[in-house]
Amino acid sequence: MSYQAYTTYNTKVTPQSEPIPGSNQVPNSAGGHSFEVDIWTRLNRFLILGTEGGTYYIRQKELTKENAKSIKKCILEDGKRVVDTVLDISDSGRAVKNDPALFVLAMCAGLGDDFTRKYALTNLPKIARIGTHLFHFAGYVEQFRGWGRGLRKAIANWYLLRETDSLAYQSVKYQQRDGWSHKDLLRLSHPSTQDANKDLLFEWVTKGYNSSKEDEYKDSLSIIWAFEKVKSVQTDVEAAKLVEEYKLPLEAVPSTLKTPKVLETALPHLGLTAIIRNLGNYTKHGILSPQSDALKLVTSRITDKGQLRKARIHPLSVLQAMQTYKSGQGLKGSGHWEVNPQIVDALDDAFYLSFDNIIPTGKRVMLALDVSSSMTWSGCGGMPSVTPRVGSAAMAMVTMRTESDYLVTGFTSRGQNEDGISVLDVTPKMRLDNVCDYMEGLDFGGTDCSLPMLYALANGLQFDAFVVYTDSETWAGRIHPVQALRDYREKTGIPAKLIVVGMEANDFTIADPDDAGMLDVVGFDTTTPSVMSDFIREDL
Repeated sequence: MSYQAYTTYNTKVTPQSEPIPGSNQVPNSAGGHSFEVDIWTRLNRFLILGTEGGTYYIRQKELTKENAKSIKKCILEDGKRVVDTVLDISDSGRAVKNDPALFVLAMCAGLGDDFTRKYALTNLPKIARIGTHLFHFAGYVEQFRGWGRGLRKAIANWYLLRETDSLAYQSVKYQQRDGWSHKDLLRLSHPSTQDANKDLLFEWVTKGYNSSKEDEYKDSLSIIWAFEKVKSVQTDVEAAKLVEEYKLPLEAVPSTLKTPKVLETALPHLGLTAIIRNLGNYTKHGILSPQSDALKLVTSRITDKGQLRKARIHPLSVLQAMQTYKSGQGLKGSGHWEVNPQIVDALDDAFYLSFDNIIPTGKRVMLALDVSSSMTWSGCGGMPSVTPRVGSAAMAMVTMRTESDYLVTGFTSRGQNEDGISVLDVTPKMRLDNVCDYMEGLDFGGTDCSLPMLYALANGLQFDAFVVYTDSETWAGRIHPVQALRDYREKTGIPAKLIVVGMEANDFTIADPDDAGMLDVVGFDTTTPSVMSDFIREDL
């Protein structure tokens, strides 16, 4: 055998198109090789990021199927652990949307063993916190099981465990979604109660309003009485009075009466999530005009750290709201408004306030943002206007505002420089939306996640940690990222760490699971910057 034949087996320098010899790397969706995450890591990724939009290299439908197969394996291995994981991620607000949690809970309720099915259904009220969640669960669970006694009892308990006033509000606000209604579910579950008020509520939902019991409604279920009353009023003045006195949700008001007067009247009673989602609509109707009391109310609430935490506002939700609001139109082009800079500023503040308190590491950190074309293909966590590229820029800004010794770079296999990496012209004093716009304007190319380490070594730059934001679909390099990191460690004598923040819900990572100096992070939430900071400081 020739000399050249033996040199092809190289554990220190291997093209990303080939697996590192002796490793457990597998082909990724882009044609390169990465480390495959285990089924439990994949479960976490699915719960936090979901599959909405898919990725550049794998379609949403295929990704959903692959995740479902992996979740089923987890259920068969340890169903209780799956339910506990769903509870932890959903309750802590780590996920942008609750749909993945409801989907996995439905799988546990349908595909698990007897204990798992019972455990999943017992915990349904903790995961399905509002009516819409319950409707989604009902739609999901039918894919995996029939409406047996256990499921009917679980649905009945959802209604029985809630306070009557709260349930009445839910019945008015979330009347039906996705082909399901409270009427459907109550008729299927037949909850039995000794509570006269709750029994009256169930009767109203299933049989309609009984005018002979009007006094009972007004005394015991006033929001139901107001809901029926608002259907017959003729003016927005009358509607606004009912909204103000009985705190009717806007969903209860007929569309013909949702005038600016009614919208403004409802504003003080809106939940923070609803306020953030409707900033464009309120601006369009002239309610959030400069110096107005409404504007002062809105900006004060969305910049209140306590309220942000209580309402479980995810940073991505704020980022989505900012991207949508500053565009001056709705996501589907419906509705146009003149952008109010004060609201953009407030959303900018809200984004940073939504994170836990972060302790600076005092270390030298290189922030490396994947700016390849695959990072612009889909939205993070089901947020269509927040691409992985935008999401990574936002996360980098959090670190920039925390640390004092850092370098921000963007990398792609076809960069502005010959080495494929560029120092980004961003500062912590820039507004977040401007940074996102700047990122969206950068060149595209292929993904080579080894470039940050190679660049640092070639330029004599000393870093204690590399933080790489990517979709993990690396394929274009002459050397694997983990090999580049180990080469950097060896030649500089610095025990540098690598944090890989995966911005997509795929089953690959460039971080070596067996290397204690590498951390794989899925997406981001309120705790992510603190976890990363602890890891860099060696607190983990």
